[in-house]
Amino acid sequence: QVQLVESGGGLVQSGGSLRLSCAASGIIFSLYSMAWYRQAPGKQRELVALMASDGTTNYPDSVKGRFTISRDNRKNTVYLQMNSLEPADTAVYSCNARHYRFDAYNYWGQGTQVTVSS
Repeated sequence: QVQLVESGGGLVQSGGSLRLSCAASGIIFSLYSMAWYRQAPGKQRELVALMASDGTTNYPDSVKGRFTISRDNRKNTVYLQMNSLEPADTAVYSCNARHYRFDAYNYWGQGTQVTVSS
């Protein structure tokens, strides 16, 4: 059974930082691209950060320079360090795991709320 469990969300003031974690089980972690997505109320889900199985990363312009994704293949965990947070970053953040070769192996965590107050 595959599980992705996020933690680290919460309430933070504008300009503050948070670090999200996503612990994976039931998959061969090193074979998966890991990503963070977010969805704010009334908006579509959007990619926040991605780290492929080979370590390459991808960020949208909205978070580039503020957010950093990392992974620890020994701990089967992916992290999202978020700095200089803004109220616009308020959303539910979800972890995603997608097999590097087979798209059908695509899994989601339950999400964790991040709220940034002004």
